[in-house]
Amino acid sequence: MNSPWAGMLPVDDTELYVRDAGGPGRPVVYLNGAYADQKHWKRVIAELGTDYRHITYDERARGKSKRSNDYSFDGALRDLDAVLKARGVEQPPLLVGWSFGGILAWHWTDRHPDRVAGAVIVDAFPLGLTGEAGRERIRKTFRSYRLLLPIAARLGLGARMSADQHADINIELNEIAAASVPVLGRLTRPVRFVLATGDSLGSEAGEMEEGRKVLDEVLAANPNIKLSAKVASNHSKILRNDSPAVARAVRELAVTQGHTAG
Repeated sequence: MNSPWAGMLPVDDTELYVRDAGGPGRPVVYLNGAYADQKHWKRVIAELGTDYRHITYDERARGKSKRSNDYSFDGALRDLDAVLKARGVEQPPLLVGWSFGGILAWHWTDRHPDRVAGAVIVDAFPLGLTGEAGRERIRKTFRSYRLLLPIAARLGLGARMSADQHADINIELNEIAAASVPVLGRLTRPVRFVLATGDSLGSEAGEMEEGRKVLDEVLAANPNIKLSAKVASNHSKILRNDSPAVARAVRELAVTQGHTAG
């Protein structure tokens, strides 16, 4: 049986704060929003209970993790690989990702289908701001928040980075998301989406709902991908207010993999 563990994991030029609940259940690895720390998953974990082996971690310069010279999407993929290897996760886990973490989950699943049981994607979709106008809008938005970012970091909603570093992550993520329809279309592992409603901080009226509609094409084309729920919460509040819907999606996937806990 895997014992509970929490501590710092060296990766590249940094260290990540990792928590592993241990136990014999199906491993579930939680992937955070772009600037969020792992505590946002506590309600989902409580809903699922002890039948699962819950593994959470803070990405670079988020939460209790250390700063780095590399905040790229590829760096985030390496972090996930490092966590799985360091914690000795041999049984293919379920990946549960919110926002940035959802995009990370579907790219990891595409690259490593034999190492993943399935993925739950929480309000991420294959659309993003691209081009020079999109990049400038993102930079302008984060510069306007620059005085609030240190406070956001203390609340687990921001990274210990400059406004421009926050923007760089967001620009890369938008470009990756916008190019993701083919990636989602070829996934061979089961995927469940839980979508929010309405707008979020930094988005324009109706913009996020239009983005969610892009998934209709994916759902129609790939039978491995299904919509588990569309909930009332917005993007920022979905894990706090609709954790039962996320937990149900995890259980749906667990059942497809022969695990019927919960």
